[in-house]
Order: sequence, then C-alpha cells, then structure tokens
Amino acid sequence: MLMEKYFQIFKDSFVGYARYLWNELIDPSWTNYFYWLIGLSFLVFLLEIVLPWRKQQRVIRKDFWLDLFYLFFNFFLFSLVGYNALSDVVVELFNDGLASIGIENIVAVQVDQWPIWLQLLTMFVIADFIQWNIHRLLHRVSWLWEFHKVHHSVKEMGFAAQFRFHFMETLIYKSLQYLPLAMIGFGIQQFIVVHMIAVLIGHLNHANLNWDYGPLKYVFNNPKMHLWHHARKLPQGQKYGVNYGLSLSLWDYLFGTAHLPYHDPDLELGFPGDEDYPESFGHQLLEPFKSKSSE
Repeated sequence: MLMEKYFQIFKDSFVGYARYLWNELIDPSWTNYFYWLIGLSFLVFLLEIVLPWRKQQRVIRKDFWLDLFYLFFNFFLFSLVGYNALSDVVVELFNDGLASIGIENIVAVQVDQWPIWLQLLTMFVIADFIQWNIHRLLHRVSWLWEFHKVHHSVKEMGFAAQFRFHFMETLIYKSLQYLPLAMIGFGIQQFIVVHMIAVLIGHLNHANLNWDYGPLKYVFNNPKMHLWHHARKLPQGQKYGVNYGLSLSLWDYLFGTAHLPYHDPDLELGFPGDEDYPESFGHQLLEPFKSKSSE
C-alpha cells in the first residue's frame, strides 16, 4: 500500500506541475512566477543596455543564448521531467518516517502570528544565510565544486549568467535548506515576494552594471562585489574563493570572506584550467560526472 501511495504521488506530481506551468502561461497575475521572472529579466537587461559598465561588451554577449536556455531548463523543464515528482515523494517519505517515530510536527519556531512583513523579512534573512553556507560548501568540497564549475565557466557577465548552474545544485540547495526552513512555521503564501526579491538581486549581481549601492554595499550583494567572486585568479591567502553572498553581502563582511580591493570591470573571469572546459549545454551537464569518475 505504501508503495502504491508513493507511486500515485509521483504520477500526480507530473500532472500537477504540467497544469501549474500551463496556468502560469495563461493566467498572468501578481503571484505569477513566470511573468515576474520575464519582467525582472527584461528590466535588468534594459538597464545593461542603457547603463553598461563594460562598454566594449556586446549586448548579446558570449553565451547569452546558452544562459537563457539554462533559465528555461533549470526553472521549468527540470521540474517537469522529474524533479518536482521526486521531491514530492521524498518529502512524503520524510514525513512518514517522522510519523513512524511519533513526530507529527517539526515546527520549532511558530511565526505565523507575526506581522506579514516580519515573517517575510525573517524568511529572507534566514534563507539567505543558509544559502551563503551552502555556497561556501560548493567551493570547499571538491566533488561539489565539480558541479559549481558550470556556473563559474561564465567568461562575460550579464544578468542571465545567474541561471547557468548545474541541475545538481538545485538538489543540493533544496535538500540542505529543507529541514531548517521546515522547522520554522512561516505559514504564509507570500513566499513569492521573498523569492522574486532574491531573483532581482541575483540578476543585478551578474549584470553589466557599475553599481555597489554606496553604504548599503555592506548589507546587499552587488555587481562590483560579485564580479570578484567570479575572478579567475583567487586573492592571495584565499584558497576557495571570496564573496559568497547571494542576496546579502553582510555574511561575507561578518565572517571575513569579503574581498573588494578595487573596481575592475575587466577582471578575467573563470577558474584555473577552464581553457578546456566544455562550452555546450549537454557537455557541461556531463562534465562533473566525468571529473568525479576520473578521480
């Protein structure tokens, strides 16, 4: 019976996600993720055209179309072909496992009675801190770095570079985030607000823009700071990298991983040995598995 239940969840998830995608396309609304993503992408792309930092960089930069395909794959197709179904089954297995030992609720902090703005702020800060730690792991753990190399294979920065990442990063981030976030009882439907703010900041971090937000650079990540995260040559004494912040730079300043010695729009990007790194989507997805198997 249990196997039948999990198999039914697996099947229903495919249908459910396909319906969700279709509704996203045909029903524009303030809570519609698809059109928010398109709108924010267009806005930041327009800023790059009007206010470019690297004026010699082409508007349709190197690998622009590749990165847009990563957007389509990572945010839509990957879920459609199996991730959403697998994650639904794993969550049900996890909850059933807890129930079998008498745990019905893992919420440790009940915040659903807080004001909405405070819930959103709390979710934003906690989620970003978790992501900062996961991002550090992607650089420090050798087999995780093999997957993260896909993102660091970007040689010219633009807003869409945010989307170039291996699908395994989705599994890693979601898995490591699930338990700590599940233990906080947010109980709100406005998560899209937090997520779209993070998407906008991520767009700007990778954009061809000469911005750092003045004094707020010590709180929010920004294009000038994030460029150093993608620098091919690591600063002296920094074995794994710098500026791990996703939305907030605060964590890097607090924990000593911030690095912004000067502003250089022409920093060489990438990582040592990237001369031979694959340039096509399919080969980039396969490369981490080849690298691991050859160790």
